[in-house]
Amino acid sequence: MLRIGICDDECYARDALRLELEKLLEETEEIVYEFSCGETAVSWLKKHPGEIDLLFLDVEMKGVNGIRTAEQIREFDTRIQIVFVTGFRDFVFEGYRVQAVDYLVKPVDADRLSSVLSRVRRQLEQVRQKQFVFQNGDGVYRLYQDEIQYFYSEKRKVVAVTREKELSFYAKLDEVEARVGRTFVRIHQRYLVNADAVSYIGASSVRIGSEELPISRALKQDAVAALAKAMIGGDLS
Repeated sequence: MLRIGICDDECYARDALRLELEKLLEETEEIVYEFSCGETAVSWLKKHPGEIDLLFLDVEMKGVNGIRTAEQIREFDTRIQIVFVTGFRDFVFEGYRVQAVDYLVKPVDADRLSSVLSRVRRQLEQVRQKQFVFQNGDGVYRLYQDEIQYFYSEKRKVVAVTREKELSFYAKLDEVEARVGRTFVRIHQRYLVNADAVSYIGASSVRIGSEELPISRALKQDAVAALAKAMIGGDLS
């Protein structure tokens, strides 16, 4: 699944790029949204985090140009893939400043566009291996595993805890443990913690942020060893 956005202040340029993309997109890929200016793109992306994977961004837009738009996007979204589009063949690519993937020159060459799409697909596949996807009554969520501080079980549900929110879904903690990477350590029948989020290991608890979570006697030896190894920079795998 690849969800794409196009941002260009010229309608014909958006149409031209969309037509080229539609020739190359796979069945599960789609153009989600088109923006006519940088301000609209920034506002929409703030309200819809994670809904676009790849943004084609025109450099020479009126008002807020593409470079400044990318800088504003990076203030709240470091994950979205950005590809600049420019009408100047002598464009000096400075995408490293905003972690852009590449740039394309108008009119967009089909082979060059195909190459960029292939690279983005490979990068996103690597990223998605680090995501945790679940569904609850509100919809389907995709969380990056490094955003999740810990999971805990609550009756028939599991709750994923990040710095900003808690999201619950029907599952067993054993099932969650089997899905996530070895960065997560089981410290209790009810708690599965992200080792990278642990700031302190005590005799009977660990600290994540301002919270103290209990370590069970049965799991203490293995859990403490794994967490200590992670804290000193070891590889849990």
